[in-house]
Amino acid sequence: MKNIGLSLSIAIFMASCTNGENAQANGGASTETQALADISPVDRKPFETTAIASFDEPWAMTFLPDGRMLVSEKAGKLQLVDAEGKKTEISGVPEVAYGGQGGFGDIVLAPDFATSNMVYLSWVEEGEDDTRGAVVARAKLVLSGEKPALKNLKTVWTQKPKVTGNGHYSHRIAFSPDGEYLFIGSGDRQKFDPAQDMTANLGKIVRLYPDGSVPKDNPFVDQDGALPEIWSLGHRNILGLAFDSEGRLWNQEMGPKDGDELNLVQRAANYGYPIVSEGDHYDGRKIPNHDTRPEFEAPKVAWVPTIAPSGLIFYSGDLFPAWKGSAFIGGLASQALIRVSFDGDSAKEAERFLMGNRIREVEQGPDGAIYVLEDGEGGQLLKLTPAK
Repeated sequence: MKNIGLSLSIAIFMASCTNGENAQANGGASTETQALADISPVDRKPFETTAIASFDEPWAMTFLPDGRMLVSEKAGKLQLVDAEGKKTEISGVPEVAYGGQGGFGDIVLAPDFATSNMVYLSWVEEGEDDTRGAVVARAKLVLSGEKPALKNLKTVWTQKPKVTGNGHYSHRIAFSPDGEYLFIGSGDRQKFDPAQDMTANLGKIVRLYPDGSVPKDNPFVDQDGALPEIWSLGHRNILGLAFDSEGRLWNQEMGPKDGDELNLVQRAANYGYPIVSEGDHYDGRKIPNHDTRPEFEAPKVAWVPTIAPSGLIFYSGDLFPAWKGSAFIGGLASQALIRVSFDGDSAKEAERFLMGNRIREVEQGPDGAIYVLEDGEGGQLLKLTPAK
């Protein structure tokens, strides 16, 4: 039986029971005891909220060196946003396959953006016979002139294989702190088995050089039949990917019915999906817990019931000094901002702030403020600063 580690209001619990997104390798044995979230929401928030701008289904955001922001909208727009909320649409965005969970996804700056003006973006493209898959590309962001634009777009990675359906693309992007490696979260596309199939990159985290080439020291480069870009496997729907201050890579991902996860991502590790999970199938079929199969890596935090996580940052600013080193995760079904604290390799949910709307994305601004994007049509960009 799954342990229920969180007591929430009936309304939030009912919301959590819906799909949060839209209403051969050796696994490393985990020696960590997973921590099931066991905390009540915070009634009085230690921050003030200021609305900056609103968007049509915003999905991701990132800050430019001058303090302006780039915000992606799921239907295929990229907005340049200033501190007052003025928006300017950027041209040159590729055509996206919009629908379900598909569309325009992540947007991040290249590590050498200051000299290259390169950005990395992800989206969903159509294939043959009603198939789709995620793409990651890089392009030059041109801000001079009357209208900002993306130029010289070049694909560096694609999901393989393209399959039918409109869910679990994931397509989150993160660079290693030294800027040498590009990591991409690739969802299982709601097909289950590909997460354990080494001939597919679905249900995996992949590691590449920024130009899309494969590092020779990737763990499965010499394994017959395995895609060489694979870094870890056994993932479901990765919607947050970030490095902490110690240079460790973490991901959060949606579980099936409950069982959302925060994972410390290890080289060649197998996180078990769909063989094990802290959740169960939506049709009621049980999935064994991680503790029944110690060869699979267990999550550092598992949420039962679901929070439907989206977005992940590690806070390093000065505006909220007590939160330095904490992770922040947006909650879709939970309509919350979740803070996670750490002790070595252990983690636990420390606080949950109810936001009143689905939270799609979280970022830290250059001023140390925390910025969140609400999900859906009219989703607002909110700036969080210390309460006075």
